[in-house]
Amino acid sequence: MKRWKKITLVLFCLLLVSQTPFVYRRYRLGRLSAAITEVNSHRAPAPPDDPFDDYAGVFHVHSSLGGHSTGTPDDIVRAAKADRLAFVVMTEHPAALVNTSEATLRGTHEGVLFIPGSELAASDGGRLFVVPGIELSDSSLPLRDLVARAKGEGRLAVVGYPDEVRDWQPGDYDAIEVYNLYTNSKKINYALLFFDGLWAYFPYADFLFTDFYERPDGNLKRWDEINAAGRQRIFAVAGNDAHANVGLSLQEQTGKKILDLKLDPYARSFRVVRNHVLLEKGWPLDAESLLSALRRGHSYIAFDLFGDAGGFRFTADNGADSRVMGDEISLGAAGTVRLSARAPVKCRMLFFRDGQAVQEVKDSAVAELTVERGGVYRVEVYLDQLGSLLDGKPWIISNPIFVR
Repeated sequence: MKRWKKITLVLFCLLLVSQTPFVYRRYRLGRLSAAITEVNSHRAPAPPDDPFDDYAGVFHVHSSLGGHSTGTPDDIVRAAKADRLAFVVMTEHPAALVNTSEATLRGTHEGVLFIPGSELAASDGGRLFVVPGIELSDSSLPLRDLVARAKGEGRLAVVGYPDEVRDWQPGDYDAIEVYNLYTNSKKINYALLFFDGLWAYFPYADFLFTDFYERPDGNLKRWDEINAAGRQRIFAVAGNDAHANVGLSLQEQTGKKILDLKLDPYARSFRVVRNHVLLEKGWPLDAESLLSALRRGHSYIAFDLFGDAGGFRFTADNGADSRVMGDEISLGAAGTVRLSARAPVKCRMLFFRDGQAVQEVKDSAVAELTVERGGVYRVEVYLDQLGSLLDGKPWIISNPIFVR
């Protein structure tokens, strides 16, 4: 055999060997997809006496109005409808010549409720999401001043990108964006993702998210510490940070697209993580009721890509009163409170008190914890049956119940 042929054969064999991990990962993603289908086939409906309706939607979405995106309102509406969302909270960047919070989507489109909002950069680090949005003439305000203006006008105030905040003095904000999809995506190893994509993009594009998905340890720790200090009651939201601005595009000068390959289309971002809000039965979903639920913490975060979390509940009962996540409850006459968590499928549930795990319940759709101490209690839910790709990665993160 000629030398060049030997070299070619060796290189070909090396290429095959180098692709083995990615072929195996494609196999694992296939198993994950099958496992998710199997888990969802066993979903139990909510009990008929459930006092709440569960609405799933997304928070932190951008269009081309504020730059950083080429997405149009039509693109966003189509994606929201395709993913059967109940609501979308827009958080537009300010622009010099247009009030983006006024110009963005609002009202109901194709059965989806849209609420306009703003993403404002604080001069001392971090961002503030203000809903409904506001026009800001002074772009150099510190976070506390932004919060004060938003709350003074009766708007929802959510601190975004908490890892960038330099001053965590107590404030009047309502919630923290404890998970941000864009921030998490910075963990991507693009070389590995490229080869994963070659083998698995077309059948399992959504599940390539598992390449970089991580529990937001630092943000959860900070959130727990703020609540445990007892000076504030702060709730959690997840941000999709959806821009639909990663990919390849080629178009004619007329605007007609010849090639349009997006790696982060709105529909994919909307499928990964959602905020579920709970409204008492009989209350319609509108801007007022949705913002009230978020302001009161009657909501939870769910990575619905791994299974529809609709129907999850975290409640408390002291013998005289019953409360739901976001609420405060006192130790009853017996000095105890019974905490209950319910999921639509069997799972592993972890109860936390002031940020410390205090009880674990495995392979069950129902878990209870009787407490005799005050504290800030919340629940994380894991789907261990989906395999090692999701080890240590939560499916659901509840808002807390404050036991006093």
